[in-house]
Amino acid sequence: MTIAQHLASLEFETLELRLHDGLLDVTIARPEVLNALSPTVIAELRAVFGLLREQLGTVGAEGTDWSVRGVMLTGTGAKAFVAGADISAMRDMTPDESRAYSAETQELTTWIETLQVPVVAAVNGFALGGGCELALACDYIFASENASFGQPEVALGLIPGFGGTVRLAHSVGVAAAREMILTGRRIDSTEALHLGLVLRVLPDVGALHEAVHESLRLAAAQSPVAVAAAKATIRDARHLSTDEGLALELDAFAGRFGTPDMLEGTSAFLEKRRASFTGR
Repeated sequence: MTIAQHLASLEFETLELRLHDGLLDVTIARPEVLNALSPTVIAELRAVFGLLREQLGTVGAEGTDWSVRGVMLTGTGAKAFVAGADISAMRDMTPDESRAYSAETQELTTWIETLQVPVVAAVNGFALGGGCELALACDYIFASENASFGQPEVALGLIPGFGGTVRLAHSVGVAAAREMILTGRRIDSTEALHLGLVLRVLPDVGALHEAVHESLRLAAAQSPVAVAAAKATIRDARHLSTDEGLALELDAFAGRFGTPDMLEGTSAFLEKRRASFTGR
């Protein structure tokens, strides 16, 4: 069964999926609560990204289903990407229940971060608390002009629990992350762009989605195994010294030589034609 067939067999209460030209749009659809993350949303996102993770399998393995070559993650409407976690669902959790909920959501964000294909967040409106953390798990973020970002958990007597204390510092630096988390201050799209949290700012939702799709289409035209290897190398080298990172890159670079996609890509370049990659 293909990824498309698997996805079509799933039923969701809070998500809308659209697969087109190898790109999968995953839209959180709870506009009545500004797309807040509830346990149901988390469970359904885990079902989608868990399936993608399983179906894509080992990079370069024969028979890998590359019918999904990129993912756009967004929220429905122009007001919110995800306005935060569903506080009503969290308020009465015990410490043990909250630990399990955080562990499941952290695992989800790790699945998004380590997926074999690019995942881009299209942030339209609020990306607060868990919404900001969900966007941070993506490869990069495009935002609309009305987007805003924040980690306001301290106002609830909490701290970020879905990866925010780690990934926000990686994205904007330790000092800026501390200031956002310790004060709960919200930043707009202009400041997010200045800090490097956001890669591009678009005027409205339509332009936002088109820009994300165009970026994903460019990535989808490349060798999928090379894209996956580049993603993994960038991620894994992030915490290493320069010498350790270069050694990691050396191994990843050499590992691509002699593979079908490398031979096809170099041959296509020399023959001045479009490459036809098989994902191996």
